Amino acid sequence: MTPTFYSAEEVADLLGLHVRTVRGYVREGRLPAMKIGKQYRIAAADLESFTGSRPLERGARRVEVTAVVQLEDLSPAHQDRLSTLVLAAVNGPNPGRPLHVHTARDEHHNTLKIVVIGPAAEAARLIDLIATFSEASV
Repeated sequence: MTPTFYSAEEVADLLGLHVRTVRGYVREGRLPAMKIGKQYRIAAADLESFTGSRPLERGARRVEVTAVVQLEDLSPAHQDRLSTLVLAAVNGPNPGRPLHVHTARDEHHNTLKIVVIGPAAEAARLIDLIATFSEASV
């Protein structure tokens, strides 16, 4: 099996970055690459190591979700615990693509909003975790 190599332009396309950003990562040594002629070539294994996951092949569909979970009647302490749990779940070891999570608290109305952005399957698992934890601790 021959190793797969990507150009800087292909890596930029796969990661949704500008090609200058990818070239900067290579020059800084953050993304291993070899220079062939005037172009960089990045091994698939190095790209996988850099991103922590396999890149989507050209033509593969990406399904992402943006969800807002609003939880009401939560004490400030409960808001703290739930926010900590969610951030720990997102920042822990994750074999899939990363989730982006933002929290907004309204202590006056005892409301917590959690915005989840990312792949559908991972977002669904996190929302299920939020539901389970918020129901169990009421």
